[in-house]
Amino acid sequence: MGTFTTVDGTTIHYKDWGEGRPVVFSHGWPLNADAWDNQLRLVAESGFRAIAHDRRGHGRSGQPWLGNDMDTYADDLAQLVWNLDLREAVLVGHSTGGGEVVRSIGRHGTDRIAKVVLLGAVPPLMLRTPANPEGLPREVFDTIRERVRTDRSQFYRELSESFYGANRPGSAVSRGTRDAFWLQSMQAGVKAAYDCVGEFSETDFTEDLRRLDVPTLIAHGDDDQIVPIVASAHKSAHLVKDAALKVYPGAPHGLTGAFEEAFNTDLLEFLSS
Repeated sequence: MGTFTTVDGTTIHYKDWGEGRPVVFSHGWPLNADAWDNQLRLVAESGFRAIAHDRRGHGRSGQPWLGNDMDTYADDLAQLVWNLDLREAVLVGHSTGGGEVVRSIGRHGTDRIAKVVLLGAVPPLMLRTPANPEGLPREVFDTIRERVRTDRSQFYRELSESFYGANRPGSAVSRGTRDAFWLQSMQAGVKAAYDCVGEFSETDFTEDLRRLDVPTLIAHGDDDQIVPIVASAHKSAHLVKDAALKVYPGAPHGLTGAFEEAFNTDLLEFLSS
């Protein structure tokens, strides 16, 4: 484990396991690098260097009052790549982390990036607009902000249900998995968690996606109740040149069970191709 300091003085915590081609993981809201532990172990044991950071305001990283915006998240990711002098890196982003990845490439290019994986990712735009009728209405995100502001602990407990599809018939999601989601979520600062809602919902990543010029895997569950596939992966696959789209039937937003096993297999195959 290590830390580095960004240009605005924020301390960013990261994990760095194994040796080989670097694979850098960006987590979803409101989690931290621990959300990727199974994949970090998997790729490190498979001959890669596995790296994951806690986004500013989340987990063990600093909690600045300012800078909880997508451009700064993207710049922090780029600084991680530069600070570790990574080359031919693979960027893997889940949910909000997928937005962070594509915005980082949109701002800083792919000179050090060889491949991209977007899993259940928020691009191109989650918010419903006249040009994006498949998105979710603003009231959904206003409710999230209000719940974070008033009783985030209870909200995170409830959110874990739809996040992992525990509200679907036959779900085998464990209590422990949902508790881990709550624990990580509570480690995020309330200011960062609140601000990030607007960033993951209102940021338009369309032009960033068009700038992806490296092999890209777009992976998404078709029963994702958090980031609907029709407003995200289906559109992103048309915006990224030659992107590969992998749809997991019946899979939720969060990695668990058979969904996680299938994604892990596809991830290793993509890394090795």
